Amino acid sequence: MNDTSNVLEAVDIIELMKLLPHRYPFLLVDRIIDIDGDSSATGIKNVTVNEPHFQGHFPGQPVMPGVLIVEAMAQTAGAICIKNSGNEMPALVYFMTIDNAKFRRPVVPGDCVQIKVRKIKQRGNIWRFACEALVGSSKAAEAEISAMMSFKPMI
Repeated sequence: MNDTSNVLEAVDIIELMKLLPHRYPFLLVDRIIDIDGDSSATGIKNVTVNEPHFQGHFPGQPVMPGVLIVEAMAQTAGAICIKNSGNEMPALVYFMTIDNAKFRRPVVPGDCVQIKVRKIKQRGNIWRFACEALVGSSKAAEAEISAMMSFKPMI
């Protein structure tokens, strides 16, 4: 009997660092699972108290900044686009838009954030994704993002 179901891929931290130019403290995804081409994936971010933004956001009551949650969404989407582009490694991936961003609950140290990204559309080297950040079954944030992949250095 032939199994015709999709085999979903995963990317560990070593491969992520080959796909993305980001490094600590700005690499905000630890692993990507359930990759279905550039159509969808789930990024994993394990939030720890020793991350540098918690020193000032906020002392005594650490909360992950919303902009970093959105950046983790973009890194997840960007990594699967790069992985599945079939081209040479891009010079950069540029954020173009962030729409309908909503923050529903704080993300705090000890949380494991699942970043769900789903491609809405693609035109050439521009992608648009619907994204959600979940802690357990609770939605922490959502946004629609778009980005452009550049295969030539832009000055």
